[in-house]
Amino acid sequence: MFRPKIPTMPQPTGLVTPPAIIEPTTVTPAVSTTPPPASQTPAASRAAVQLTPGTVLALVGGGTAVVLVVGAVLVSMLLAVALTATSVAVCAVVTRSLLTRR
Repeated sequence: MFRPKIPTMPQPTGLVTPPAIIEPTTVTPAVSTTPPPASQTPAASRAAVQLTPGTVLALVGGGTAVVLVVGAVLVSMLLAVALTATSVAVCAVVTRSLLTRR
């Protein structure tokens, strides 16, 4: 009852295939005596990004939301540090007043 039971490793079932043997092969580069033909078609230029008023409004709204969230997080962290420092200072004053009264 108090002895731990160690599980046994299960054995694989079914057909087990041995690992395949891969023989190394040599790669010989193809030597070309004629230069490749020049491309006759010009490369397609990428279309410029067009900002519509709706897209600009969405970007401004998203940026504003990010700034507000980051600001709220930073202010809450500053508030937590300030409260902790205040409580430590109050504890120090109380401890000092208890130790000096004799």
